[in-house]
Amino acid sequence: MDRSAELQYPVVGVVGAGVMGVGVAQSLAQTGHDVVLVDVSEAALARARMGIRNGLRAVTLFGSAEDKKRAGDPKAVLERVAFTTDYGRLAGADFVVENVTEKWDIKREVYARLEGVCRPEIIFAADTSAISITRIGSVTKRPSQVVGMHFMNPVPLKPMVEVIRGFHTSPETLGAAKRFLAEMGKTCVVVEDAPGFVSNRVLMLTINEAIFLVQDQVASAADVDRIFKGCFEHKMGPLETADLIGLDTILYSIEVLYESFNDDKYRPCPLLKKMVDAGLHGRKSGRGFYTYE
Repeated sequence: MDRSAELQYPVVGVVGAGVMGVGVAQSLAQTGHDVVLVDVSEAALARARMGIRNGLRAVTLFGSAEDKKRAGDPKAVLERVAFTTDYGRLAGADFVVENVTEKWDIKREVYARLEGVCRPEIIFAADTSAISITRIGSVTKRPSQVVGMHFMNPVPLKPMVEVIRGFHTSPETLGAAKRFLAEMGKTCVVVEDAPGFVSNRVLMLTINEAIFLVQDQVASAADVDRIFKGCFEHKMGPLETADLIGLDTILYSIEVLYESFNDDKYRPCPLLKKMVDAGLHGRKSGRGFYTYE
C-alpha cells in the first residue's frame, strides 16, 4: 500500500549502510517511505541489500502480527530503497538519518558533505550511541536542526528510540523528530546530551564488566548470559547483546565514554581490545563470544 501521500517525510536519506543503517532503511521502507541509502562503496551497498532481504525474513519468522503486516511484500519494500554512493542523491531528501561508524573524524566529514547537498530546512538525525549531539551540531550550519536518534538493534523490531536533545536542538526539531518516528511506528523518550546518554552509559559498563568476568575466568560467556536471562528474565545476556551490536562498536563507545569522563570505570577490558584486533566482531564477522554460521 502506498502511504507516501500521508507522510510528512516521504523521502528519507540514510547515510551509512552498516548494521544500523540497514535496519533504519528497512524500517523506513516497510512504513512506506522512499529511502536513499548512501555508503562509500558498492560492496557495502550489496551487503546492505542482502541485509534488508535477511531482515525481512526475520520479521516474517519472529515479528509480531503487526510487524508482519507493516513489512508487507519484501519485493515492494526493496524497491523503495535506492542504493547509492552519490551524496548528491540526498538533495531530494525530506529528513536525513546518519548512521556511520562511531569515529569523530569520519562523522565530521560526513556532516560537511551533507551540508553541501541537503536543503537548509532539512533536519539531521545522528544515530549515535555515545558521540555528543552538541558536538555534531557545532560542525554544521544548522545546529538547531540536529538531534540525536539512538535506534536499537534490530531496528524493525524495536518500538522505542532514545532521542537526544543537543544544546542548540530546537523544540521544533524535537517535535519533528517525534512525528518522523511516529511515521515509522515508533515511540521515543527524550533525554539530555551527555556521554552515552542513558542507554549506553549503563549498557556499555554492563557489557564491559561482563567481558572482565570472562577474562578473569569467573564464568564462561554462556554462563554469564544464562544468569542474566534466567535470574533477571532478560531476553538476551550482555555478551549475546555485545555480539549483536558488534564488538568493534562496543569498543568505540566505551572509548568515547572513557575519554569523555576521564574515569577508570570506563576503561575498556583488554580482552575486548584483543578480540576486536583479532577481527572477532560478533554476528557481523561470524564470530565473537559465540560462533555464527
